[in-house]
Amino acid sequence: MTARCSIAKFLAPGVALLTACVADAPALRPAPPSAAQPSVAAPAPTVAFASEAGGELQGESAAAVRGPPANCNVVLISIDSLRADMPWSGYSRPIAPRLTQLEAKAVSYTQAYASSSYTSTSLGGLLAGRLPSELNRSGYFFGTYKNNVFFPQILRSAGIRTMGVMAHTYFKNAGFDVGFDVWRLVPDLTWDPNTDRDVTSPQSERIAEELLDDAANDSRRFFFWVHFMDPHDQYMRHPGIDWGKRTRDYYDGEVTFTDEYVGRLLDFIDRRAWANRTVIIVTSDHGEEFGEHMMRHGFEVWQALVRVPLFVIAPGAAPRRIHALRSAIDIAPTIVDLFGVASKAPFDGKSLVNEIYGGPSEERDVVVDLPATSDSGRRRALIHGTSKLICLDDDSLCKLFDLTKDPAEKAPIRKGSAYRSMKMRYDALARSIQEVPPYACVAECLNSGYRKQPSAPAAPPRDAGAHGRQ
Repeated sequence: MTARCSIAKFLAPGVALLTACVADAPALRPAPPSAAQPSVAAPAPTVAFASEAGGELQGESAAAVRGPPANCNVVLISIDSLRADMPWSGYSRPIAPRLTQLEAKAVSYTQAYASSSYTSTSLGGLLAGRLPSELNRSGYFFGTYKNNVFFPQILRSAGIRTMGVMAHTYFKNAGFDVGFDVWRLVPDLTWDPNTDRDVTSPQSERIAEELLDDAANDSRRFFFWVHFMDPHDQYMRHPGIDWGKRTRDYYDGEVTFTDEYVGRLLDFIDRRAWANRTVIIVTSDHGEEFGEHMMRHGFEVWQALVRVPLFVIAPGAAPRRIHALRSAIDIAPTIVDLFGVASKAPFDGKSLVNEIYGGPSEERDVVVDLPATSDSGRRRALIHGTSKLICLDDDSLCKLFDLTKDPAEKAPIRKGSAYRSMKMRYDALARSIQEVPPYACVAECLNSGYRKQPSAPAAPPRDAGAHGRQ
């Protein structure tokens, strides 16, 4: 077996795909009750899931589902810092009513992981369908990428229109625009390396409508990606949304605010002539911590940082929940597969299209990969079933966690048969990874800026004005 085949054996992808228009979709589940009543709250529908298992559909013949439309489009909606514990997965507050409605119509992945724990490395892995360590990157915390194969390049080469809307100045020169016919940033952004002070969901949604409203889209196939930034700190307070005074309360308000504009975009898509042949992919680049081990994100690979929402609604695909482990590196091969484009790209991930349309869901391992950067050492995790091994730097220090008994990752296991078995599995994986050293930040530069800061509450939020964070 080649190294590439070997790594595919260990990795498990994850991405959420949703379709913009499903005229015959079932009624949706009601949202959970809440103590607070933000102004944007809305009832969510109910639906009976075809299956709660990880395998084939139950109750409805998988043979009746043929696959995506031959002329389908794909819309990718990613939401920065969106944790996995959302209303559809048991969180008690209805902080995201529109996304909750979508999940009720979805093929939903309950055990999905980002490829890394912060935006630069995670989105690099998403676009390449590979572990971030295998990509040609600068090595700085705000990393830049060059000479990699990103899936939009494959699509554009096949004649598919590619469009993107971003809402942070980092995206101007990161290299993520490779393969895009149109790459738009929200105007008048400010730069702060420590936080995000802009409110951008309204502008992101407005630019998205502008690009998608092009009449040429009615007669061509396209891929569209919008990355909503607002749940990223600094957490802002928005008029009519008040979940409380704690840091998590402020974050929940940001999710509610973003959810409103995601809903507006979905309503716009629903009115387009191409809606019923469009698949929408919804996911996040990473999660967020609120004192479980640290604050915010990056630097480590704890569950709260790397578990992300992942659900798919595609035309003709029946709703169900899949509990098998999956990873965001499957997004690239899934999208290429949805378009029916043949590719020899060196994906680590695997297409989810077959299981989205009722095929069996095999058990696979997931790898979360945080390469060393100018600001941090390397962290890598292997998740196998309910066991998670985290290894630091040169892999000389590793910690095993039983996620069933210890979901908060507070009781590391460093010896014993279970530890030895997972370490052997991890070592076999590590040998198959084709690591690429950074091209700019090397030797003394790597990890030079890493500082462990004590966990402390985030600064109190400021009220958001009509056009930006103030």
